[in-house]
Amino acid sequence: MKLSTACILFSVLGASSAFIVPPAARLHHQVRMHRTVSSSTSSPASQLYMSSTESDFATAMPDKPNQSLQERMEEAATTFIASFTERLGEGVDPPPELDALRKARDEKAPPEIMTARIYELMCEQSMLYDVDPETGIMTPTEWIITENLEEDNVKQEFKMLYNYGMNLVFRGMIGVEELKEIMKKRLIARTGKTPEEFDAWLGF
Repeated sequence: MKLSTACILFSVLGASSAFIVPPAARLHHQVRMHRTVSSSTSSPASQLYMSSTESDFATAMPDKPNQSLQERMEEAATTFIASFTERLGEGVDPPPELDALRKARDEKAPPEIMTARIYELMCEQSMLYDVDPETGIMTPTEWIITENLEEDNVKQEFKMLYNYGMNLVFRGMIGVEELKEIMKKRLIARTGKTPEEFDAWLGF
């Protein structure tokens, strides 16, 4: 388990978009997993705040101002699918979330659905695989998460994914309830903690 998640959704914003890192406490103050949250979100044109632990995927992508959001999401999905598939180690089975994302793209699902499928695959990539730092090849992780909760890199990985999901809500790319369900299943449940305990563990 390593900090290896590629932030594919950067490609949706275009390479010229600015990224500002807010204090984690301020970010968490606005949306909490275990409380009732307002479903109002900012306009898709608003600025997206990203974690400093995330790679700037957009810098490798040319600006295409004539693309619609739907087209950009489909391109982001295609890029992530190709990258994920190419980096899987020999004989390593892909998670079912890869096919779910491919199905959403092929069926031209709405942007918010593709956002959810991409985020789910990002979570599974982070939780299930280690990445060779030299080759980029992914193999099944040997980490037992519940036995390593106090390791700094484990906390950092969970916090990055948590903050990234919150950013998607602020961006208006995914609904609050959809995000809460994804986080409960793919992040919180893996720690064996309650949502309140999870927040405290991450320092929020």
